[in-house]
Amino acid sequence: MTRLEMFREYTNKAGAHKYINGFILKDRVYACVCDENATYEAVKLDRASRGAGLSIRFKPNTSDKYDMLNNAEEIIQIASAEFFKAECKASKYNKGEVFERMVTNHFNQEWNKDNRPFTECGDINVNGIEYQIKFEGATFTTEKQLARLRG
Repeated sequence: MTRLEMFREYTNKAGAHKYINGFILKDRVYACVCDENATYEAVKLDRASRGAGLSIRFKPNTSDKYDMLNNAEEIIQIASAEFFKAECKASKYNKGEVFERMVTNHFNQEWNKDNRPFTECGDINVNGIEYQIKFEGATFTTEKQLARLRG
């Protein structure tokens, strides 16, 4: 599958069509509220682990990060990179989960780790809108997962 084919199939099955994309740039952690088009620009095709074929990941390069900052619907400065890295180091959770917690707290909501499938809902609901939260390096889906969803 191509990157575009995988992303389209993912978004067709997703319960959220807005994204809060996170990354580190110049010693700051940013959260950019974006639509599918802006998010797609920072999605890369990669090899999945454990024999799952290909995957698509949120892997913005520096140019992608600046583009996202210039085109985001909203930009939130979450923390300094130093603080974020310290939080990650002190946590049992991974960077994506720590970022998700920080974003959830920003919106004055309580974060709880869950395993709700992306097909049902986003990671957070703000003012009635479902958002997927992705931090750089996050996997959207794999070929194997999409094949399972096709039945």
